[in-house]
Amino acid sequence: MTPTIDDELWAALGDPTRRRLLDLLLADGSGTATSLSGRMPVTRQAVAKHLSVLERAELVVPRKDGREVRYVVNEAQFARAVEQLASVGAAWDARLRRIKTIAESIQALRSMD
Repeated sequence: MTPTIDDELWAALGDPTRRRLLDLLLADGSGTATSLSGRMPVTRQAVAKHLSVLERAELVVPRKDGREVRYVVNEAQFARAVEQLASVGAAWDARLRRIKTIAESIQALRSMD
């Protein structure tokens, strides 16, 4: 059974800039919009907007750190995303196996003609 797919979660993960931000946060443990923008080909304002999308999808959690906000990956939500991805991948693998079986059956019927 395929778990319910969270469209907001997948929309957040569908953007390569947001995936790169998650990669950086996972590698570093945390980061601010300022520190992350120094490692990205986009402005600090763009990074802040991407972080707010990740926050709405509950993939990151903001924590006040003096005057700045430091973001960390929400491990439970990230694990949920990985689980959904694995489930969707397994479902597509099953579909592709069925398509292959049908195609092979059609090919076998055509070769009998």
